[in-house]
Amino acid sequence: MFLTKKGTAPSFTGMVCAGVFVGAAFFTGNDAFAQRDRKDNPYTKKEIGTIAPPASLSQGFWLKGDLHVHTVHSTDSRDSVTNTMKKTLGYARSVGMGFIAITDHDNHVRGDIAHNTWADPDFKSDSLILLYGAEWTTTRGHGNVFAAKPYNHQKLYDVRDQRDVLIGSVKKELGVHLSANHPIGKDHFGFSYDMVNSIEVWNSAVWPKNVEAIMIWDDMLSSGRKLTGRGGSDTHRGFSDNPAEDTPENKRVRYNYIGTPTTWVFVKERTGQAVVDALTNGRVSVSSNPYGPRVEFSADLDNDGKMDLMMGDNTKSTGKPVKFRVQLAGNTVPGGKYKVNVFKNSSNLWKSLDLTDGNGLFAEFTDMPSDENRTYYRVTIEGPVTPYPQVSESMKLSGNMVGLSNPIFFNFDPNF
Repeated sequence: MFLTKKGTAPSFTGMVCAGVFVGAAFFTGNDAFAQRDRKDNPYTKKEIGTIAPPASLSQGFWLKGDLHVHTVHSTDSRDSVTNTMKKTLGYARSVGMGFIAITDHDNHVRGDIAHNTWADPDFKSDSLILLYGAEWTTTRGHGNVFAAKPYNHQKLYDVRDQRDVLIGSVKKELGVHLSANHPIGKDHFGFSYDMVNSIEVWNSAVWPKNVEAIMIWDDMLSSGRKLTGRGGSDTHRGFSDNPAEDTPENKRVRYNYIGTPTTWVFVKERTGQAVVDALTNGRVSVSSNPYGPRVEFSADLDNDGKMDLMMGDNTKSTGKPVKFRVQLAGNTVPGGKYKVNVFKNSSNLWKSLDLTDGNGLFAEFTDMPSDENRTYYRVTIEGPVTPYPQVSESMKLSGNMVGLSNPIFFNFDPNF
């Protein structure tokens, strides 16, 4: 059985490894805006420099985790009796996570995260990669810090109300990854996006509230900023040993808890640095929960049947057609119908492909990136959400959003 977008015929056929090919006609679209208003503009990029070749697509593996989790070291979590470090890490292991970032609010301890969260005797694991970090909590918004080893977080906290240029220099000195949290809303990110490496485009199980965060992400991408989109549950509560002790706030864990959503990273080794590097480089996708399928997005530059790029990668366009592949890997809902939404250079939907459930399900489409301007492609997948029994009410908040990819980039200046 061969599936196509409704009303069109497949441009090629075939079945490989129990997968389902979806053919697409050749499409064109607007290229990402570039500064080309006049020839003597000194900021017009006429020729980008050398772009490093992408890392191997085969020498690596996927790890899943949560990049925004609070414990009792965030004082707004202390009305719960259960969100201790030990229970938090134990739960993450139980749902198969490979890494986690405990991001307690730094303002609750005046920046002294090292003697609170990191000093907790239960901040340790033989199986989970524990990132060092915190939620940088300021009057101009919140951001998460991620690092593979301890760093001087106090320094970043102390400059939180200074000018962006000073904050940026301290962040660079510390060598940490800074990510903009929930950029729209009560605690919107009010700093320069030139300071950050990534954006929290999917915060909590409540998917609809992230629409404007996605818009900001696309604005930054269209302007030439190669920023990673990531997820984070932002959970503050935990499950109670005794349900009778549950407070109204505590009951929220049935709707939003660790893994809603889940962030996946493609790493070359099982280390904290590999996780941070993958996050910085954009080899990242996000799924609605830890049991849901992972979105994989790749590109074949020369039509030899071998994928040359994956999400997060950047290359110069050759001015020739490129074949793109979107794959769902993992636990899909039997008989479920899925839709791939493709976005090119903006938040506006460019095209959609209809899918049905199957083992190794994937879709392919072809387009020719501009050989002159920046171009990027990213995808989301909608359909039935794979059940998350421990957090069963989360599916109501996620709606039909199954997962999203990071972009594949063409002609993005690495020195921008």
